[in-house]
Amino acid sequence: MRIPSVSTDPAHKADVAAAAEWVAARMRAAGIEHVAVMPTAGHPIVYGDWLHAPGKPTVLFYGHFDVQPPDPLDLWTSPPFEPMERDGRIYGRGCSDMKGNLLLPIVAFERQLNVRFLYEGEEEIGSPSLGPFVQGHRELLACDMAINADSGQFSEDQPALLVGLRGNTGLQVDVRSAATDTHSGLLGGLVANAAQALAHILAGLKGPDGRILVEGFYEDVRMPSREERAAMAALPDDSEELRRAVGAKALAGEPGFTPRERNWIRPTLDINGMWGGYQGAGGKTVIPAEAHAKITCRLVPDQKPAVIAALLRDHILRHAPPEVEVTVHVGAGRSEPYLVPLDHPGLAAAARALKSVYGRDPYHTRMGATVPATSILRQDLGVWTIPFGFSLGDENAHAPNEFVRVSSMLRGEQAFKALLKELAG
Repeated sequence: MRIPSVSTDPAHKADVAAAAEWVAARMRAAGIEHVAVMPTAGHPIVYGDWLHAPGKPTVLFYGHFDVQPPDPLDLWTSPPFEPMERDGRIYGRGCSDMKGNLLLPIVAFERQLNVRFLYEGEEEIGSPSLGPFVQGHRELLACDMAINADSGQFSEDQPALLVGLRGNTGLQVDVRSAATDTHSGLLGGLVANAAQALAHILAGLKGPDGRILVEGFYEDVRMPSREERAAMAALPDDSEELRRAVGAKALAGEPGFTPRERNWIRPTLDINGMWGGYQGAGGKTVIPAEAHAKITCRLVPDQKPAVIAALLRDHILRHAPPEVEVTVHVGAGRSEPYLVPLDHPGLAAAARALKSVYGRDPYHTRMGATVPATSILRQDLGVWTIPFGFSLGDENAHAPNEFVRVSSMLRGEQAFKALLKELAG
């Protein structure tokens, strides 16, 4: 945690490499073999294995050792890269997401079955090097299933298995109306305003009720069964607690679905940022010549990132005002939606392991976010990944004062050992 392995900042490239070396050394100390820090086009990947259990399955453990930037620094109670323990919690950037969870499979390793480790340093920037690495090392990474330690539990006392994740795709919209900003008096009413044109385009992406208006956007959405929706409805309703925690006036979203369903089983379209024109102090009477916006969509089974990006691009170009030039750049980072089959034997083994530690059956949950590795391993290795981690939702991951509970790490070690025994059996 003292290593500031911020993958998005080029100034920390050496720190991400140092974190990789630290992980490799810890794996070797645990008795894991063939440990190597392997280069990619971006940050390195750490590999290791132990393959001396004939007749037993081979399990691939996935995790990442990069972290989000710690800003804003003035909101931290203690320095983000000087870990501190207070009241049974360890505070510092990366402790919950996911350096604590990354350590658990290494600590729990007990030579019961064949294992491989695949730890990367680019998850927080969309894992751009992971896909090419996996494609180029299929034989090295061959396994029967994978375990993703980048996950969490429902609460301190209630275990959960995360069976579904949304996918992701994104793009940038650039609008230009003239060669340069122009005088709003001399040319007002004659030259198109790029910022207003962009606002017109963006306003047409969603209706007042929150439903997405892009033609064909919902065509491939797979609806859960009646039983799956009933299981979601049976979970404790934390929507009001969530609303208060984020300080929102009200929860928004698509009509006809509960807050949890909107977050777990429905796709989204969000404007992540928009800029253009004068933004300094006071006023400036100009007509902006250019304006920009970044958009991302969270996707659900069976939506395809490339298809959705193309539908969104075509919609934007079709509805753009004719007096402006619009360019759409589709982002490189895309992830498929992910849903583990509920009858997967690894899921059953994980459920038994969690029950042995928590004393109760785990909930089957989904999450609105994306972990690119799950879809990459499914596409390129043909294996399903079982999320098995011990972070909790209130631990300020990606925010100031990130922390992890010591009790969660201790339970996590027990649960990983129980999982290894279940899988070995």
